[in-house]
Amino acid sequence: MADSGASDDEVVFEMAQFICVYKSGRVERYFGSDPVPASTDAATGVASKDRAISPDVAVRLYLPPAAKETEDDGGIRTKLPILVYFHGGGFCLHTAFNFVFHAYLTSLAARTRAIVVSVEYRLAPEHPLPAAYDDSWQALRWVASHAAGSGGEEPWLADHGDFSRLSVGGESAGANVAHHMAMRAGTESLPHGARISSAVIVHPYFLGAGRVASEETDPAMAQSVATMWRVVCPGTTGVDDPWVNPLAAGAPGLQGLACARVLVCLAEKDVVRDRGRAYAEGLGASGWAGEVEVLEVAGQGHCFHLVDFACADAVAQDDAIARFVNLLKLKRDLCYLDYRGFKCTELEVTRLRRGSRLAQPREIEEGVQSEPEELINEEKEIEFESDQENVVTTGYEQEVEGGENDD
Repeated sequence: MADSGASDDEVVFEMAQFICVYKSGRVERYFGSDPVPASTDAATGVASKDRAISPDVAVRLYLPPAAKETEDDGGIRTKLPILVYFHGGGFCLHTAFNFVFHAYLTSLAARTRAIVVSVEYRLAPEHPLPAAYDDSWQALRWVASHAAGSGGEEPWLADHGDFSRLSVGGESAGANVAHHMAMRAGTESLPHGARISSAVIVHPYFLGAGRVASEETDPAMAQSVATMWRVVCPGTTGVDDPWVNPLAAGAPGLQGLACARVLVCLAEKDVVRDRGRAYAEGLGASGWAGEVEVLEVAGQGHCFHLVDFACADAVAQDDAIARFVNLLKLKRDLCYLDYRGFKCTELEVTRLRRGSRLAQPREIEEGVQSEPEELINEEKEIEFESDQENVVTTGYEQEVEGGENDD
C-alpha cells in the first residue's frame, strides 16, 4: 500500500508556478483559477455579464459603449461585430473569468468596438480533450442562435450583434480551438444560417514531429508543451495528431476552413512561432478560398499581450485585431471597412493570397480617416487605433515574476 501511495504522488506533468498533475489524477493549479465578477468598467465604459449555457459551459459577454452610441449615428451602423473568444492555458489552465482575461477582454472590447463573448470550457486533465472543443462548439452555436435578430435569449447579441461580422479567436490553446471551430463550421451548420466571417489566431498552440527553428531557442519549453499535450489529450496519437497539428498527414484539408479571412499573430521569441507561420503558409497553399494575414511582433514572447496589454506592441497587435474584426466584407481585390471612431496608425503586416508564400513583413503606408464603408484598394492597408485612452496592466507580471507565459 505504501508503494501505491508513493506511485499516486508521482508527478506526470509540471509547469512551474502554474500547474502540477499527479499520477493519481490530482491536479494543483497555482494561478488563474479564481474568477472576478462581471461589472461595468469605469475607465472604458465596457459592461460585462455572465450567462450559463449548460451545466458545463458558460460565457462572459462584453458590451462596449459603442452599442449605445450607434442609436444616434444617423443610421450608418446599428450593429457591432461579434468576437467569440477562447482563452489559452494549454487546455488545462485558467478560468475565462479570471482577472487577467477579464481585464484584457474589457480593453479589447473597447478597442475593437465589438461584442466579445468569452467562453468558459471544461479543463483537462479532469475533462480530457475533446471536451474543450465540444464545449466551445456548444457556445458558438448558442451565440449563432441569436442571428435571427430581436427576441433572442440574450439581448446584447440579438439587438446589437452584427452576424455578418461574426469572428472566432483566441490565443495559444484558444487559437487552436478557434481554428477547429472554423473547421467544424465547414461540416456542421450553425443556427439560422450564421457563418463565421473571420478567425483571429494569436500565438497558436500547434505542434508537430521534428524540431523547427523557434523550438530550438528553448528546447526545455518545447518539450514541456509537447508533454502537456499528451496529458490533456491522453488518447492522442502524438504531436502529429490533427487536433494539435492541422498540417499533419490525415488532418482535414485546410480548404475546408469555413471563413473568408484569417489573421495569424506571431511573436518573435515564441517557441511555437514557426508552427504558426507554417499554418499560415499551409492555408495559403491549400486551395482555401480565403485570405490570410500574418502579423509578427519583434522581440516579444508567447502571449506577451497578457503581461501588459497597454504596452506599444500589445496595442499594435490589438489594433490589427480591431481592424480585422471590423472588416465588413471582402470582394475580389477590394475591401470595405468600417472606419467610424478609429484613428489610423502604422503597423507591419503580411498579406497572403491563395497559393502565395509567406513574405517578410512590410511597412504599411499610413492611411487617413475615411467615411464609413468607403471603398479602397486593399494594397493601401489601414490599421485602427480606437479612441480608448484608459487602459491598465493586469499585474500578471507581478504574480508570475520571471515565469514563462503559458500556452
